[in-house]
Amino acid sequence: MKPTRSLPIQTAPDAEPQSFTDAQEAVAHLRMLYDRATDFLADQFREAVSDGLPKARSRAYYPEIRLTTTTFDLPDSRLAFGYVPEPGTYATSVTRPDLFRHYLEQQIDLLLKNHGQPVVIGYSDTPIPLHFAMAGRDDVAMAGELAFTLRDVFDVPDLSITNDDIVNGEGVRNADGSIPLAPFTAQRVDYSLARLAHYTATDPEHFQNHVLFTNYQFYVDEFEAYARLQLADPDSGYTAFVSPGNHVIDSEDGVIPMLTRLPQMPTYHLKRKDGQGVTLVNIGVGPSNAKTATDHIAVLRPHAWLMVGHCAGLRNSQSLGDFVLAHAYLREDKVLDEDLPIWVPIPALAEIQIALQEAVAEMTQLKDYELKRIMRTGTVATVDNRNWELRDQSGPVQRLSQSRAIALDMESATIAANGFRFRVPYGTLLCVSDKPLHGELKLPGMASAFYKTQVARHLLIGVRAMERLREMPLDRIHSRKLRSFEETAFL
Repeated sequence: MKPTRSLPIQTAPDAEPQSFTDAQEAVAHLRMLYDRATDFLADQFREAVSDGLPKARSRAYYPEIRLTTTTFDLPDSRLAFGYVPEPGTYATSVTRPDLFRHYLEQQIDLLLKNHGQPVVIGYSDTPIPLHFAMAGRDDVAMAGELAFTLRDVFDVPDLSITNDDIVNGEGVRNADGSIPLAPFTAQRVDYSLARLAHYTATDPEHFQNHVLFTNYQFYVDEFEAYARLQLADPDSGYTAFVSPGNHVIDSEDGVIPMLTRLPQMPTYHLKRKDGQGVTLVNIGVGPSNAKTATDHIAVLRPHAWLMVGHCAGLRNSQSLGDFVLAHAYLREDKVLDEDLPIWVPIPALAEIQIALQEAVAEMTQLKDYELKRIMRTGTVATVDNRNWELRDQSGPVQRLSQSRAIALDMESATIAANGFRFRVPYGTLLCVSDKPLHGELKLPGMASAFYKTQVARHLLIGVRAMERLREMPLDRIHSRKLRSFEETAFL
């Protein structure tokens, strides 16, 4: 006889909400509540598997952060985050406080300083799905067949609350009427953490605050070579290099085993102790992959992401190997139209543009007017059809010309638009690999020495730009440009 949904519910031990005026103590309490809840679910799952016939339904809840303020007084208006806009009660559910410890301490500390009110830590009313509670645990075996239906005994992911309504600015409220305090709910974060592990074959804790996206495998080889040089330099600040399969090396001559099968989006991390290193994601080709990667990496709240890939040059004056610094995007990728209408402008961000241009100048030893010989700034068009050249050219070429586009690819506008949507600073530096409108197609044997040199430099320029951005104060790179009328207090 199989158990049914009429089973009585047993819950994890409850805890009275507690007020905190110290961010570190608040996060320590969040960790205690989360560990208590997930340990309870792990114990109940082991018991259910052992008994085969569970006698009760087991449930535990995510912890939450809650803040109440009664004044319209605002802090320093130059800040883009760290405060709530008006009186009310604000709350967010929290997952993996161990992984997000630094982020949570930082955001809570700003709330305490800006409002002078304590934060209240307790349990939310959102159940933790068993799948998410067991993620990353090696003390529970989830494989094998069960003698009972899992969802009859444990909570499973609820897609109705795993969405982007908050970041899409749809004015949602929590079930109890409180206002969202953070851009993502705990279930949304957990869903993305699971997806990241699946798509990248690396654990979320390895991701760094500065993320490079590419569509070309050669950049991975360059990144590994650069990482080994940095690990050989004791003054570099880099401590480890992680490759798919969570293989970690901490020395120049460390061995990275070859995987029999790479994941869909192979990802590599050059780590620093403070998480301020660089992550490289080979997203492959296409806007769907670009959206998938950024949808999930966004929950980690990176400080910047950049696209460094190949593109088609659209001007006869361009040469193979020239760089393109995007300052606008023609969005024909279609994958984000429902979340971010195409009439929404995606502005260039000065901090990113300057960092990229200075990095190009540094790596090429060119500046001012001479830099224009190898780099153009302009509109990048992103399309969803890899073989757009095979269609009648009168329509597409006219649109490209009217938009003043100088390059075309399949990922850049998607990454920039999702950066805009998720409030993650973004930018694009591409390398011209073909000129289809002028008969120079991407064919074997066409690469010149100049092109090969530029490609080798390209990845290092992206890394150098990230290192420049790392030196910026957090409130400068996360500016007000990406914030809408009503924003969550958490970055």
